[in-house]
Amino acid sequence: MSRIEQFHYDNKIVRAFGIASFVFGLVGMLVGIIIALDLIYPSLNMSQYGIPYFSFGRLRPLHTNAVIFAFVGNGIFMGVYYSLQRLLKARMFSDALSWIHFWGWQVVILLAAVSLPMGFTTSSEYAELIWPIDILITLVWVVFGINLFGTIIKRRESHLYVAIWFYIATWVTVAVLHIVRSFELPYSIFGSYTLFSGVQDALVQWWYGHNAVAFFLTTPYLGLMYYFLPKAANRPVYSYKLSIIHFWALIFIYIWAGPHHLLYSSMPDWVQSLGTVFSIMLIAPSWGGMLNGLLTLRGAWDRVRQDPILKFMVVAISAYGMATFEGPMLSIKSFNAISHFTDWTIAHVHVGALGWNGFLTFAVLYYLWPRLYRTELYSIRLANTHFWLGTLGIVFYAVPLYFAGWTQAMMWKQFTPEGMLQWGNFLDTVTQLIPMYAMRAIGGTLFFVGTILGVYNLVKTAQQGSFLAEEAAEAPGRAIGPAPTEAGAYWHKWIEGRPIQMLLYSTILIAIGGIVQIVPMVFIESQVPKISTVKPYTPLELEGRDIYIREGCVGCHSQMVRPFRSETERYGEYSKSGEYIYDRPFLWGSKRTGPDLLRVGGKYPDSWHYNHMMDPTSMSPGSIMPAYPALLDAQVDYSDLGPKINALRKLGTPYPAKFEEVAVEEAQKQAKAIATRLAEQGVKDSNIENTEMIALIAYLQRLGTDIKVK
Repeated sequence: MSRIEQFHYDNKIVRAFGIASFVFGLVGMLVGIIIALDLIYPSLNMSQYGIPYFSFGRLRPLHTNAVIFAFVGNGIFMGVYYSLQRLLKARMFSDALSWIHFWGWQVVILLAAVSLPMGFTTSSEYAELIWPIDILITLVWVVFGINLFGTIIKRRESHLYVAIWFYIATWVTVAVLHIVRSFELPYSIFGSYTLFSGVQDALVQWWYGHNAVAFFLTTPYLGLMYYFLPKAANRPVYSYKLSIIHFWALIFIYIWAGPHHLLYSSMPDWVQSLGTVFSIMLIAPSWGGMLNGLLTLRGAWDRVRQDPILKFMVVAISAYGMATFEGPMLSIKSFNAISHFTDWTIAHVHVGALGWNGFLTFAVLYYLWPRLYRTELYSIRLANTHFWLGTLGIVFYAVPLYFAGWTQAMMWKQFTPEGMLQWGNFLDTVTQLIPMYAMRAIGGTLFFVGTILGVYNLVKTAQQGSFLAEEAAEAPGRAIGPAPTEAGAYWHKWIEGRPIQMLLYSTILIAIGGIVQIVPMVFIESQVPKISTVKPYTPLELEGRDIYIREGCVGCHSQMVRPFRSETERYGEYSKSGEYIYDRPFLWGSKRTGPDLLRVGGKYPDSWHYNHMMDPTSMSPGSIMPAYPALLDAQVDYSDLGPKINALRKLGTPYPAKFEEVAVEEAQKQAKAIATRLAEQGVKDSNIENTEMIALIAYLQRLGTDIKVK
């Protein structure tokens, strides 16, 4: 018989991640409210006053990163560090690694908070951070992995509970996603070009982007659900066998679904079809997990009505079910033709973010804080108020955006009996949405106010209690290695005591989908037919493109004309995959708050773009786009132009040998030509020639001209 060993759980690291979660949650939500108001009152954008750091384009990625990696990320680590110790009956492998992980993650968040408003971005959704920060993320993730697996190996409990399966799959998949998405060639301390270009980059990005949602916002939270829901309800999980099916089916199928973000694009049809098929299949394991969670509460519904923790959990799991039904539905081409590029997608994402991630995080915080501080929750009434404010906030956020999405899609596609676009002016489709954007801002504010009440409740709970830093525990000691499997035991018991096998099988399953989709696209040249008229960007256009990326223009403008009559009538020839072979990164976009720009080159004179940047309403009355007069005050920085040319040549862009030596001269020559045209068109500014405004105009006037149909 094993002797009883006494040890202590580390609650300090749990508290630290919890505090970071709700502090950064408040920050991320506040930034979200600010950018929501920017779309209603464009004058709130500071860029029009020559202060570009707080424009919508720069703050939007800050909002998404703060909510996903700061609020949700810290919430994940809080729940993992608490539950893992108790499930394994062991203190974390290393206190030092725990704190390196904590402070390393906070440094990443703070670097993001500084770099993104400064315009240092890759523009890749959910992977905007520049390459030095990517390296730091990798190191922090490795530290977390060592601590995770070190604790598993030294455990006193032989059986690995279902929550730990999800933690293992999360760690390995996020590692693979981050490494592949970060394949890039730096040209400076702040800049790099991705290894992939155009269509290939789009596929890698949405293989990463969709699965960042899957394996950072979903699988770890399912692990938290499997631990904290039974604890809070004091009931066992509904079905052990369903949890097995849920886990293995989910991690295998999810990884294939990324291309459903690229339907009707210039991506090859076979890739789009794979994304659709696996997305529809995803309903089964997703709803299996949802039902396993909700049915765990069978017979406990009286407690749900009384306990705010269970209320948050029920709505969270229900939101997970809604989002994981809607996602596969939007992967069907007939639905995607309506939803893509509209606010429908924004509503869909926020049902998951606010409902699933937000509410489950609040539930875990409410569960942990009284236990960490050995007291009762300060106010059940405040917790219930938080719940209802949050629930109303989700409704007032999502419902108007659903209507906004449907309104956009219908107006974009509407034709008159004479066969003309009913709403030929794109701006007409924008001004219709402003009341819905106002309601969205109200919903976000309600959610934010609820969160403030929740934080206040937790602070008061801590003040009335006494923090338990080292929680005493005891358990039978055991030799390292899996427990012997009993005769006739269920087959899955064999793997539940073998973490290395669990890691290996999870890695194989999540790798299959990525290999099948990405490898042919990268190594089979015929998948992206070249177009002889498509040439690399000139040096000035290259600088202008980087300014476009820096200002976050891709957050509002797409560069992908889909093969619909409504789009070819509005924008021009539909997109071809060969057009994008020199685009690093690709800039297809996910949302059209403004019109598509792929065919904007040559559509307007240079002076139109100049005036539009200085004051968008002068060219488009009623526009909600921020002004960019700062572009006229900033000189183009050519110091990195040579390294950019060199880096792109190494990646396959056919710039001539030693072209970097004449690149600045070529850029200045083109800039002078544009400045001359502007003077001829009535723009009187003798100092305009070397400004960022000229470079951005050069880039915009290039778009689509390589294959423009007369």
